Amino acid sequence: MAPKVLISDKLSDAAVQIFKDRGIDVDFLPEVGKDKEKLLEIIGNYDGLAIRSATKVTEKVIAAAERLKVVGRAGIGVDNVDIPKATARGIIVMNTPFGNAITTAEHAIAMMMAVVRQIPAADASTQAGKWEKSRFLGTELTGKTLGLIGCGNIGSIVADRALGLKMKVIAFDPFLTPERALALGVEKVSLEQLFPRADVITLHTPLTDKTRNIVDAAAIASMKDGSYLVNCARGGLADEPAVRAALDSGKLAGAAFDVFVEEPAKENVLFGAPNFVSTPHLGASTTEAQENVALQVAEQMCDYLLHGAVSNALNMPSITAEEAPKLVPFVRLAEQLGSFAGQLTETAIKAIRLEYAGAVSEMKTEALTAAALSGLLTPLLQTVNMVSAPVFAKERGIEVAEVKRGKHGAYENYIRLTVVTETQERSVAGTVFGDGKPRIIQVKGINMEAGLGEHMLYITNEDKPGFIGQLGMELGSNGINIASFNLGRTAPGEDAICLIEVDGQVPVEIMKRLAAVSHVKQVKALKF
Repeated sequence: MAPKVLISDKLSDAAVQIFKDRGIDVDFLPEVGKDKEKLLEIIGNYDGLAIRSATKVTEKVIAAAERLKVVGRAGIGVDNVDIPKATARGIIVMNTPFGNAITTAEHAIAMMMAVVRQIPAADASTQAGKWEKSRFLGTELTGKTLGLIGCGNIGSIVADRALGLKMKVIAFDPFLTPERALALGVEKVSLEQLFPRADVITLHTPLTDKTRNIVDAAAIASMKDGSYLVNCARGGLADEPAVRAALDSGKLAGAAFDVFVEEPAKENVLFGAPNFVSTPHLGASTTEAQENVALQVAEQMCDYLLHGAVSNALNMPSITAEEAPKLVPFVRLAEQLGSFAGQLTETAIKAIRLEYAGAVSEMKTEALTAAALSGLLTPLLQTVNMVSAPVFAKERGIEVAEVKRGKHGAYENYIRLTVVTETQERSVAGTVFGDGKPRIIQVKGINMEAGLGEHMLYITNEDKPGFIGQLGMELGSNGINIASFNLGRTAPGEDAICLIEVDGQVPVEIMKRLAAVSHVKQVKALKF
């Protein structure tokens, strides 16, 4: 029986035809995505669901989707899909991360031009017969400084277009290396340097815990008087009430937003503010982009439903069915090694080196390297996956090298990941034992053996008597239960590393107390 797919949002006729041409039974019901009850009623009949942003794939929908194997999102944002619940049900969630980058970048440029020349207000005034020529005094962009917060795929396209407008471009991006900045023709700066220097600031970063309200009242206070703010990335990157206050006071000369915290934005604190330009999340809305992502998602879903090939999946590595049994445990290991290093790295990454030793060196190491990159980049780019991670790394000028060797040392197999930043090199190695579970076997040259639980504490310290007792007392007295405790050191009395698995997240106040324990150099909470 042929697989059956529901298209519940508006996809092009050409995308629908791809499903038909490849032998998929497809129902094109573009209005169902807005009808929650109807979607719940019929979703149990389908193996695949193709969506845009209108369809909400909630826990209820997933629970009712008894046959569903794959959700394909035509576009990059998957805020409308409950990925953890889909994963728990074994449903793959795919997106199309690169189909609308140019369109989104062009919209940011258009919004910047609209706000600095007050085009929407001038248009309304002119069409009302007012002819208020002296009221709409604009700002020239030539020679002005554009500040990019985020210089990945979309941000780098915006930079290129802005340079064509003869603007000076500065950029803040933790992953932007000096070499990549030079190649793009932009100046790499810190966030603290960007705010007071930029005449126009545009946002091009995912919404994560680190980037939420990255433009808040304090950031706005540090900006130039009369500067402009453009957000065509994600609602929540800018504190909307703080932006409104800055527009009312004149601190900001204007702002242009395509995205909002609450969407659809029928009401918003920014509406009606002086020189505020808004559009209804149109960043990816061109004929070309809509067609590109629709065709791409259709091909990806067909490949999976017909042949089991996985691409651009957010919750599953891209591995064929034949490779899976041997490779999957090492994919998990590589991802954990990357995540371990990524959570400990706070400066721009220049290069990573992956050493594969033993039988693992004969496996599909490109998949393992992609998994390591995915783990490494995820702390700042939450939507990155095994397919997109190598592209993101290349965009940011991160050099990736693989070294393969035969059995070496005490372990049959191991993977060592080395991260090279502007200031240091840090390496972490791991293996997979007979139980199929990944283990850390070395950190920064210090041997140890540790499994990685959901909540971990990474502590570097001096190897001195009393340290473990004091640390244990501090955790115990604050109700933090230790699940496992692992130690390693370079030599007696010298540098040591402590990896502790705990049963839950450690509050910030307790982290500060742990940092104050005698002989502790660094304390960091890690999550896997």
